[in-house]
Amino acid sequence: RNDHRMEARRMKKIILLLVVSSIVYVTFFSEKARLDREVERLCAIDGGVKVYETVTLPPDKFDKKYGQINFYRPTQGENALGPEYIFKWDIHDYKKSDPADKGPQESVMGRDHFKIIRKADMKLLGEFILYSRVGGDLPGPWVPSSYRCPSVMEASSGMLMRKIFIKLNLY
Repeated sequence: RNDHRMEARRMKKIILLLVVSSIVYVTFFSEKARLDREVERLCAIDGGVKVYETVTLPPDKFDKKYGQINFYRPTQGENALGPEYIFKWDIHDYKKSDPADKGPQESVMGRDHFKIIRKADMKLLGEFILYSRVGGDLPGPWVPSSYRCPSVMEASSGMLMRKIFIKLNLY
């Protein structure tokens, strides 16, 4: 009877060790974790919003409800900001998914680079650089996890526009 208890304790310890080892591996040594660290590293180098020049515009160039510029048309590509500005969006994939991969959902990692350029003098008014990772999870019916830097709360292409295009205060 004592042998049975000792064997059961030994098995519990082995199972606990395997579970803890798996958690440590997934957290620190998986491809997903490695790519998250790479997203952080690259983001620290050049990620985020940078404004080189602001443009003051009259109030009629902003919507009354949210105070955002009213001439942004996202479906118009480089002409999304009308005839006076170029809106560039470059995407670089550091790691693409492989459709032939049948294992755990493969991670993908990329860099999105948004630029606003004044056409008159081709001056770069500002830019926003975002690094992101999607996937790397076990397969299943759930939405893949993702990680980005900077976070949505810190920066976005909309924030870039809000920081470049300033509403003229007539009061």
